Amino acid sequence: MALLQIVTRPAGGRTVVAVSGEIDLDTEQTMQRALRLALARSSQGVDLDLAEVGFCDCSGLNALLRVRRTALADGKTVTVRTASPEVERLFALTGTSSLFAPARAPVNGVIVHDWHEHSAATHDRTEENEVSDEAEELRLEVVQLKRAMVTRPVIDLARGVLMASFGLSAEDAWSVLVDVSQHTNTKLHQLAEELVDSVNGPLLPDHVKQRISTAVAEVSRPA
Repeated sequence: MALLQIVTRPAGGRTVVAVSGEIDLDTEQTMQRALRLALARSSQGVDLDLAEVGFCDCSGLNALLRVRRTALADGKTVTVRTASPEVERLFALTGTSSLFAPARAPVNGVIVHDWHEHSAATHDRTEENEVSDEAEELRLEVVQLKRAMVTRPVIDLARGVLMASFGLSAEDAWSVLVDVSQHTNTKLHQLAEELVDSVNGPLLPDHVKQRISTAVAEVSRPA
């Protein structure tokens, strides 16, 4: 599992935050706390380097959007200076790249925001920053729905595999998934994918199978 690593450094009135590893449901709170601290230490805002992020789901994007809202309320900004292909793809799918676009120096009173040099767009800073709470909440809701659409099917399939294999209830199957994820240091979505794939594909690693057996025994034990 790729661990989340966050390195910060001051850069004038801003703070540069370099993130590497995976940003998902398991690590979003850690990243959000680090970004809020970096934001508090800056007078102008935070610049993100996400070039080394190997995986980012919509829970990670939600964290970025929440920190961005905090920054705007304080008269600051959160920008993404560099991003990995995985992050770029997520921004493209959710239509959120422009929200984190860096701003260049004004030209004839107009501020130009760059996402990449080949896709520059012109926006008025006031219009860009004055995003209503209602619009922001709607964007968060859309992101959460898209995340659910991506992750829920494989997790539900994995629960179904456990229910059919061990005669578990849906609630107990969920408890087993969470237990195994925690004890094997495996992302929940990754564990679900491996479990589903094992039905007709490669076998699960021995330590994962052993933990599943232990977790099933624990939830099946009479109260």
